[in-house]
Amino acid sequence: MKANSQASGWPAKLLQHGTLIAFAGIALLPLYFMLVSSFKTRDEFLSNQFGPPETPVLSTLAQSLAGGDLFGWVLNSLAVTVASVLLSTALAALAAYPIALMKWRAGPYVLGVLIALMVVPPIVLVIPLFQIAAALRQLNTYQTVIVIYTGMLLPFSTFLLASFFRTLSPSLVEAARMDGAGSWRIFRSILLPLSGPALATVVTVQALWVWNELLIAIVFLQSDHLRTLMVGLTVYNSRYRIDVPMVMAGMLWGTLPMLLLYLAGQRFFIRGLTAGGVKG
Repeated sequence: MKANSQASGWPAKLLQHGTLIAFAGIALLPLYFMLVSSFKTRDEFLSNQFGPPETPVLSTLAQSLAGGDLFGWVLNSLAVTVASVLLSTALAALAAYPIALMKWRAGPYVLGVLIALMVVPPIVLVIPLFQIAAALRQLNTYQTVIVIYTGMLLPFSTFLLASFFRTLSPSLVEAARMDGAGSWRIFRSILLPLSGPALATVVTVQALWVWNELLIAIVFLQSDHLRTLMVGLTVYNSRYRIDVPMVMAGMLWGTLPMLLLYLAGQRFFIRGLTAGGVKG
C-alpha cells in the first residue's frame, strides 16, 4: 500500500519539479542573453543572436566604458545607494528597537502606520515632493534624492527589523538592564551583533531597490553629470540602439555590483526574511 502511494506521488513531484525548472529557465533567459551578447562583436551578433559566442571577445565590454559616461553613472548610483541604505538602515534600527522591545504605548500604532505606508505607490508622491524640493531650491541635488529614498525605504526596513527584534529573548534585555546597561548600550552591544541576518537582508533589499529605481532619479536629477545608472542606461540604449552587444555590455556592468552584493550576503538573506515568521 505504501509503495503504491509513493508511486502515485511521482507524477505530481515530477510535474512540480518540471514547473520550477521551466520558470527558472524563463527567469534566467534575459540574463543569459545579456551575458552572451556582451562577449560578441556586432557582426557576430547579427549572425548568431541567441547562441554562445564562437570567439568570445572583451572589446565590447572595454568599449562600453571607453566613453566615460557609463563609469560615471555607476559611481553616481553607488554614492546614492550607499548613502540612502546606510541612513535608512540606521534610522530603521533605531526606530525598531523601542517598537519591539521597549514598553512604548504608541509603538503598535506607529508600526501600523508604517505598514500602511508600505502600500503607497511612489508615483503619487512625486508631484508634492517635486514642489517641496523646488520651493527649497533643492532640485538637482543628491541630498534631495537620498532623503526621498530614505523615507521610502524606512517603512519596510522598520517593519522587518521590528519583527526580528521581537524574536529575540526578552531575558537578554532584562539581564542587561539588571547589570546596569542603558538603552543605547543594549542596542549597540546586544541587539546589533545578534541582528546580522536581518540587517544583511535589509541592506540587500534596499540596495536593489535604490539601484534599480528610475522615477525619482529621472525627475529630481535632471543634470547630465548627476545621472544615476538607470537613467544613464536609458540614454545609453537610445545612443547604441543598433549595436545590441554594446547595450548589453553596459547593462552587464550595471548588474555586476548588485550581483556581487547578493552573492556576498546570500547566506544571511533567507534567514533574515524568515526570521520574523516564527516567534522564538
